[in-house]
Amino acid sequence: MKSTFKFFCLAAFVSCCLLAASSAFAAKTIKVGIVDTYSGPASTYTNDVRDAFALAVNKINAAGGIFGQQVEFVTRDSKFKVDLGLSAAKELVMREEVDILMGTINSALALALSDFAKQEKIPFLATFAKSAKITGEKGHRYVFSMNENTAMIGKAAAAGLAKLPYTTYWIAGDDYEYGHAVADGVWENLKKLKPEVRLLGQSWWKVGEPDFTPYITAMLAEEPDAVIIATGGRDCVPFLKAAQTTGFNKLVPFYMHTATEISTLKPLGLTAPEGVIGTANYHSYYPDTEENKAFVAEFEKAYDRTPAVGALYGYITAQFISKAYAKAGEVNTEKFIDALEGLSVDSPVGTVTMRAEDHQVMLPMFMGMTTKVEGKQFLVASEIITIPAEESMPSLDEIRKARQL
Repeated sequence: MKSTFKFFCLAAFVSCCLLAASSAFAAKTIKVGIVDTYSGPASTYTNDVRDAFALAVNKINAAGGIFGQQVEFVTRDSKFKVDLGLSAAKELVMREEVDILMGTINSALALALSDFAKQEKIPFLATFAKSAKITGEKGHRYVFSMNENTAMIGKAAAAGLAKLPYTTYWIAGDDYEYGHAVADGVWENLKKLKPEVRLLGQSWWKVGEPDFTPYITAMLAEEPDAVIIATGGRDCVPFLKAAQTTGFNKLVPFYMHTATEISTLKPLGLTAPEGVIGTANYHSYYPDTEENKAFVAEFEKAYDRTPAVGALYGYITAQFISKAYAKAGEVNTEKFIDALEGLSVDSPVGTVTMRAEDHQVMLPMFMGMTTKVEGKQFLVASEIITIPAEESMPSLDEIRKARQL
């Protein structure tokens, strides 16, 4: 009797252990930690990244997740501060035990998170920072860029501007890395494509400049054919507002990256200046495809607003994560990275590929001109031309040179 009782006790104990182990396995999730700026002006861009990522993740989970495991994500607000963002990333990795890090709009923080990811051997997917150093000079196995960078902006803008009749230019912008990187990229590539162009001069202002009027007046006095404005996210809207107030846009053509993007134009409504040349990776109305229409409808239904460019970045990031794990065949960091290299996914702008050599996503760029359209409460891009990813990507020789390989 005692032996029989012990046998049943042991069997019950083993069953409980197996059940607990089974439940623990079933409950295991693939966890993504997002560090980004969710307070202040930058949240205009970052909220769309997070929300589109959530939208895609919900669909992935509803379809059974990845190998039966649900995808979970947690966010931390860096408040656009490097030290705060880096501390948050460490907490996500050490305490939350995330499998992947994601973010951020702050390039300095993105580079710091990249270094941390390399040290911890955890994938870091950069979703909005524009520094070409992320996948160029500072690139490594564990970092991937899910959006365009300053090198790509420069090449794409030059490709579009070279087709226009302008010969003499003035350059003006924010006096920090992003501003100078964009300006240098546009100008150096434009000179290669159109050797007859001449630079009359440059103007640089501090980030957060409260009054652009003196700079605008000085530029107009030089009478350039066109102006290249190299501003970052914070100064895009204020500069366009100043351009409208001073009539700058009517006196001289000027180019500014994201000038045609909804995140920049929507805050200004119908008071935004017309005729401004801009580039962007995404428009809710272009390309006019069923895939883009379906994405816009889904996003608007979920969040009651039109998706901006950040939504594209968030959406494709979720797709790349899901498809890379599926290709890897298991939840394994090194196999995930191997699978992500060279991977292609469908998106609202067509099929996009993660270039294997430098971990830079290949996105098309759309150049257009700000225009009022009847029935719209903000300006849109007209006369759009598509600049394929192949024309805007830095060459592999440039990447090798940047990394001193």
